[in-house]
Amino acid sequence: MASSMVTSSPSPRPPQPNRAFRQLRGQSSPAEFAAAVRRAAREIGERVSCDARYVGRVEAGEIRCPNYAYERVFLHMFPGRTLTDLGFAPRSSVRGRRAHAAEDAPPLHTTSPVCAAYATSETREAHEPYDTQNPHDPFETYDNYEESDVLRRAFMTGSGATVAAATLGPLKLATDAGAAERPVRRAGASEAGSLEEAVRRIRLLDDRHGADGLYRRAAAPLRAAYALLDAGATRQSTADRLHSGAGELAISVGWLAHDSGRFDDARSHYAEALATARVTDDDALEAHAFCNMAFLARDAGRPREAVRAAQAAQRVARPLGSARLMSLLALREAGGWAGLADRTGCEQALARAQVLYERGHSDADPEWMSFYGEAELEGLEAQCWSTLGDWPRAARHARHAARLQDPHFTRNIALYTAELADDLARGGRPDEAATAGMRVLDLLDEVQSSRVQTMLAGTARVLLPHRRASGVSEFLERHASAPRTA
Repeated sequence: MASSMVTSSPSPRPPQPNRAFRQLRGQSSPAEFAAAVRRAAREIGERVSCDARYVGRVEAGEIRCPNYAYERVFLHMFPGRTLTDLGFAPRSSVRGRRAHAAEDAPPLHTTSPVCAAYATSETREAHEPYDTQNPHDPFETYDNYEESDVLRRAFMTGSGATVAAATLGPLKLATDAGAAERPVRRAGASEAGSLEEAVRRIRLLDDRHGADGLYRRAAAPLRAAYALLDAGATRQSTADRLHSGAGELAISVGWLAHDSGRFDDARSHYAEALATARVTDDDALEAHAFCNMAFLARDAGRPREAVRAAQAAQRVARPLGSARLMSLLALREAGGWAGLADRTGCEQALARAQVLYERGHSDADPEWMSFYGEAELEGLEAQCWSTLGDWPRAARHARHAARLQDPHFTRNIALYTAELADDLARGGRPDEAATAGMRVLDLLDEVQSSRVQTMLAGTARVLLPHRRASGVSEFLERHASAPRTA
């Protein structure tokens, strides 16, 4: 819950009135405008306790840049405008300033940017001073950290997903963004190992909780990884591990952006991974980058690009000897053909994916493919049939996917069940769709994925005309009241 008592970052300059914001308020009184802000927040699932005093402080220039909750609300109220258009200072100019002495924080014993980037969030948060002037919002900090919204929501909601996103204890991600940019000694095997472990742990948390709360927190180790590459390595074998680890980390961070709806950011991270792969002639990394680029292109509505990227991935991956990898890449191609409404091309790619999958595991299978089992195969096929408008067939595969999925992959269970709900709704079975939708809502306490929420919102729109069907009204009411991630 964002509070009107939040104090802006201290600045050496006197406040400058925010005339642009004042102009947007128009003839409304500060209290009336504050009420409009609160209404807009509710429309997008945010909770802000905006009042006339907060509006006055913004217009007086005391709040140079709003926190992320207010930013989302303001951009929702004034679509097409940026924070600068609203009269605020760029976030980069105020981010990271503290109202409390840095010496209050405990020393961080680090020797490399990766280690510095993994300074435990629990240690920092235990010593982080909160603004307790507002007894109703004791978790509103003075500073403008990107993590503050996530931290606040974790404490206010207590849900598994937000707590994981806020603490990220096993990852030890940085709150000190500058740590990754300091000069370091040449990297050795321990730094390469830390980088590889970061990739594994990000994937584990994403599998369970989804991407929304993780994305911004994962930026620090990615900067640290590329700082290590710039510093150089003691041995060529270590340099190779660093390049591979940095590329895989870029893909992992790109996936977090992708799953949380930040497609432009995802495209940039995937391109960075692809460039790293080509610089080092790393075919496995290149195939992985193309694989994710194909998936992103499909989700972003560029099906022909999805087909091309999937085919490029298959050309690179063929000599690697992993039938399971080739199976997944065939599914990526199938998704592109479905987007082009090419049923024949889609069916041929799906058949090829099934044949390759049945060849089984091999030692050549990449580590990152641990998610790819029969459930994922069924889930991706369901998405293809859904795109082609064959709702009964899509629902059958989605149901199988949800039933087959390992319980560890909570995000995927939510995804497959959301797919099932949507296919049932569009296929004329609203009561079954509502039941499946309720199961997804049960999982959203643990999962933060904009992709899942977008699918569920689409299902709710389809079900609106069927309110009288069994369970539909209950689902729609619960969906409308459920918190949203942004």
